[in-house]
Formats: sequence, structure tokens, C-alpha cells
Amino acid sequence: QVQLVESGGGLVQAGGSLRLSCVVSGNIFRADAMGWYRQAPGKQRELVADISRVGRMNYADYAKVRFTISRDNAKNTVYLQMNNLTPEDTGVYYCNAAITRIYWESSRDYWGQGTQVTVSS
Repeated sequence: QVQLVESGGGLVQAGGSLRLSCVVSGNIFRADAMGWYRQAPGKQRELVADISRVGRMNYADYAKVRFTISRDNAKNTVYLQMNNLTPEDTGVYYCNAAITRIYWESSRDYWGQGTQVTVSS
């Protein structure tokens, strides 16, 4: 069974940093695009950043300067380094990945369970 397991969330003061990790567990053929989304209280889930298998990155405007997405294909892991955090960054951060389980199958989206990020002022 394929699962995305996130870690690294927590409580941090404004101006601080956090590094989120998401590892794909289970037997898979390949992880293609991987990314991070977030959902603030009372708001819709939104893209933070994503990264293709070959390293092409895409960021939401608010994340372009302060956040960095990266991945390790050998470990099927994606990271999100978040710097200079503000209270507006508070929310649940979800990992997403397009995964092909077996080479002849089409890829499908998987989601992690989410990790809470709370930034205090």
C-alpha cells in the first residue's frame, strides 16, 4: 500500500524556519511530480510549491522568496524549507505526489495526512 508520510511541522515563532519532509512508503515504480499544499483555517487548500521529477519547480507567489522545495528521487522524498515564517503561514501542510505503482499503470495522485504548522506572533 502506498502512503505519503509527512514530518517536520510544529510551532515556531514569527521569523523562524521549519523544514517539512514527505516520504513515499510502499513499493512503487516511480514518483513523478511531488508538491506541497496548505490549508489555513476557514480557507481552501492551496498550492505552495511543486517539483517535477527532473527538478523543475513551481511556487505560489507568496512562497517564491521564503520557501524552497527539493526532492531526493532515490529516497522518494520531497522537502519544503520554509524561512522567515509569518502567522499567515499557519495551517495544515499536505504532501501530494503523482505515483506510478507498476510500470504499465497510469499514475495517480496520493495525499499525505497533513502536518500542522503554527506560527506565533
